[in-house]
Amino acid sequence: MKIFISADIEGTAFTTYWDETELKEGVYARAALEMTREVRAAVGGAVAAGADEIVVNDAHDFGINIDPNEMPECVELIRGWSGSPLSMVEGIDESFDAAMFVGWHAAAGRYGNPLSHTMSTKTTKVTLNGLPCSEFLLYSWACAMKGVPTVFLAGDQALIDDSAALHPLLKTVAVKSGWGGSTRCLSPLKAQRLIREESEAALRQDLSKGCIQLPEHFELRMTYKEQKNAVKFSYFPGCRLLEDNTVGFDTDDYMALLTVAEFCL
Repeated sequence: MKIFISADIEGTAFTTYWDETELKEGVYARAALEMTREVRAAVGGAVAAGADEIVVNDAHDFGINIDPNEMPECVELIRGWSGSPLSMVEGIDESFDAAMFVGWHAAAGRYGNPLSHTMSTKTTKVTLNGLPCSEFLLYSWACAMKGVPTVFLAGDQALIDDSAALHPLLKTVAVKSGWGGSTRCLSPLKAQRLIREESEAALRQDLSKGCIQLPEHFELRMTYKEQKNAVKFSYFPGCRLLEDNTVGFDTDDYMALLTVAEFCL
C-alpha cells in the first residue's frame, strides 16, 4: 500500500502564536519537534495498516521542519518548494492508495485557531463554491483530482467541523480547539497516540469507496485585508474585482484554480 501524507504546523497539538511556527524564533524548535512526532505517529499507523511506501510532503513555510532522522526507512520526504500549483500536495499522483493530512488548520477568518489562514495572511476570508476555503479543502480536492481518496485529517476542531462532510471515509483527530487568541490543547502524547490509532483505522477501510467526484464548476472568492492587494490580484488572468477588496475566479479546470491559489493567496 502506497500512502501520501501532507504535514503542516499550525494545526499541531499546541501551536498558538506565530512565533512558534517561524524558523528564526527560539520557540519554533519545540513546535517542529511536535510536527515531526505527529507525522511519525501517522506513519506508524499507516505501517500498521499495511503501508510499505509512504511519501511525506513537509508543507509548512520553507518545507524543512520535519527531522528526516525521525522517519523510518519506508518514508520518502519532500522538502522545499518547486513552485508547482500542487503546492502542499506536490508529489501526489494516481499511484497512491490514499492521502492523509497532519497538522492542518482552519481557513482564513474562521474561529477555532488563532493561526487560521489560507495560504498566507493576506486574506480575511476565502470561499470555494460557497464553502470556507481551508488549505485542506484546496489540497484534499487536488488529491481527488488525481483519483486519490483522502481518509485522515488531524488538526484543530474548527477545521474538522468544516471538513467532516468533504470525504466519505474521513477519520479525524482534533488535537486542540481555540477561542479568540487562546487554544485548549491535548497532551502531545495523547495527540500522537490518537493520530496513530485513527490513521491506522482510516487505512483499514475499503479505500475504493473513498474517492469523490469533484464539482463540475469552481467559484473562488478571495477577500483581502488591503484593497491594494485586491486590485493587484484582479489582474491575474481570469480574475476580476467583485467588490472593493474581493476578487473572484470562476473555472471548470481545477488545476487552473490551484494556479490562482498559488499566485494570489
